[in-house]
Amino acid sequence: MRTLFTIMIAALCCIGMKPCTSAIVSGKITKSGRVMMWKHRDTGKEDGKVERIEARNGRMAYVAVYDAIDRKNREAWAGMNTAGFAVMNTASYNLKNDKVKDKDMDKEGLLMTVALGTCRTVDDFERLLKTYHRPMCVEANFGVVDAQGNAAYFETNNYSYTRINLSEAENGALVRTNYSHTGRVDEGYGYIREANANCLLAPHIAARDIVPATFTEELSRSFYHSLIDRDFSQMGLQWIVDQDFIPRRSSVATIVFEIPAPGEDPSLATMWIGLGYPPCSEIRAVWCTPDGLPDELRGTLPNGHSSLCDRTVEMKHKVFPIQRGNGQSYLNISLLYNEQGTGYCQIMKQKNLLYYQTVYEELDRRRKALVNK
Repeated sequence: MRTLFTIMIAALCCIGMKPCTSAIVSGKITKSGRVMMWKHRDTGKEDGKVERIEARNGRMAYVAVYDAIDRKNREAWAGMNTAGFAVMNTASYNLKNDKVKDKDMDKEGLLMTVALGTCRTVDDFERLLKTYHRPMCVEANFGVVDAQGNAAYFETNNYSYTRINLSEAENGALVRTNYSHTGRVDEGYGYIREANANCLLAPHIAARDIVPATFTEELSRSFYHSLIDRDFSQMGLQWIVDQDFIPRRSSVATIVFEIPAPGEDPSLATMWIGLGYPPCSEIRAVWCTPDGLPDELRGTLPNGHSSLCDRTVEMKHKVFPIQRGNGQSYLNISLLYNEQGTGYCQIMKQKNLLYYQTVYEELDRRRKALVNK
């Protein structure tokens, strides 16, 4: 055990990165038969919100995730529109091959804002990339899905991109973290987190039983470490080092887009989201309809805060209570998982699974009503 912890402590590093984890899965391996796209978001800004942007000037209405400080909702970090098109990204660190200054980079949110207002399909997004200004000021893996059943990652730098279609994935799933598969070999970050996600998804791919909760209640709350091959939530520990798990101190949201199958009404596209630190988060369903966004997700509080996000962040600060020295790298996992079953993860998972059941019953009623029109 001492050796194990020594290895993990030695691996700690302080780098200015946004270590998101993501996946796109085919309807062939989901329980509902619908394409799903997941983003476990990480950023240095822990306060987030969801807002609905009205249709205007020929652009579609959409819902998207924003940083709380973005008062004008300029940079969307994941979202979907009324056409059933959804987009998200993970930062990449092995694609950039130019001299564009760092201060001019990280404009992915601006590009996705344009996409949400104008794109209906994956092909539309590719056309946007072809015509977007150069340099694009991005280095990212963009994930996109549409209501026609198409899905792809676009591994994109300032001047070019490579499209990887979900249909090309032999097992029906694509996973991306913070490097691009078409980029420079062994550069970038997130190799262990990608392996974590693949390991956790493997039995669900084999069973073809993936549901949104697979991502929000399992992967985004998992402390499985693939390199060490240990699940730290099952070891009866109090303290662990926050290193190379899917959830991290910098994690601020878990988001799943469940896109209607071809022929279904695009208005049924659902964004399942847990704001704040995902292991402590409550899941809510969001739609693009005028009444489809719960107020508790919106930035209605001072400084653009969301009330639901604030409640989650309060729990997160208890999980990461040490501020001195390197204390922020240590989490009290016994507050998330314990033998008594009173950990935040354990309680929230039970609560969220009941919520999923209730919302799916309502969605089934809505689907039947639309069919009988």
